[in-house]
Amino acid sequence: MFSFPPVSGSNRPLWAVFAALAACFLVGGDALAHGVTEGDKGYIQEITGINLIPFLYLGAKHMVTGYDHLLFLFGVVFFLYRLKHVGIYVSLFAIGHSTTMLAGVFFNIGLNAYLIDAIIGLSVVYKALDNLGAFQRWFGVQPSTKAATLVFGLFHGFGLSTKLIDYDIAPDGLLPNLLAFNVGVEIGQLLALAAILIAMGFWRRTASFARHAYLANTALMCAGFILMGFQLTGYFVA
Repeated sequence: MFSFPPVSGSNRPLWAVFAALAACFLVGGDALAHGVTEGDKGYIQEITGINLIPFLYLGAKHMVTGYDHLLFLFGVVFFLYRLKHVGIYVSLFAIGHSTTMLAGVFFNIGLNAYLIDAIIGLSVVYKALDNLGAFQRWFGVQPSTKAATLVFGLFHGFGLSTKLIDYDIAPDGLLPNLLAFNVGVEIGQLLALAAILIAMGFWRRTASFARHAYLANTALMCAGFILMGFQLTGYFVA
């Protein structure tokens, strides 16, 4: 298991960066949640029939601007060094994400958007704690990381399907459009993942990775708690 060094004063600049990022997520609010903006909402509601390219684009946009998904993916690949292992975990996440997104919209399974997004924030917290080895230290057991990735992928998919249901997509051409949207999501996920892995690859070659890995996952956990708090506040205030 990875051994974390103690946090020192030299970590403060990195902590400030992650705190700033977390603040940006909070300020972004619902306008950026799942990458479905008001402009996209109006477009989705106006078009009818099969529109593969527009839905492909919207799916890709959803993933590359979906900071909650990207935070979770960042946590998933943080300690994965082999592309084979990255492929396994990302595939599990994609299977879960795709299943509930497609089924949720096609069968009109609507859930409370605030609670689902709070669970997505929880998935970020969970993955950060997993990376920190918290479950092993606290309970003496290591939960299945593959099962957790699949299960949380299901919730991430419900997060988007719930938003899409609210936008009342035309039933004409619904299934082809949803499939195109899902392909776009996977394309966006691969692009975002490639950027994350490239950045991680450079970082892992430096001495700062070992020094800052603990702090990075602590900041990731804090960002997850911020997302949870924001969504739960919305649930109780709305």
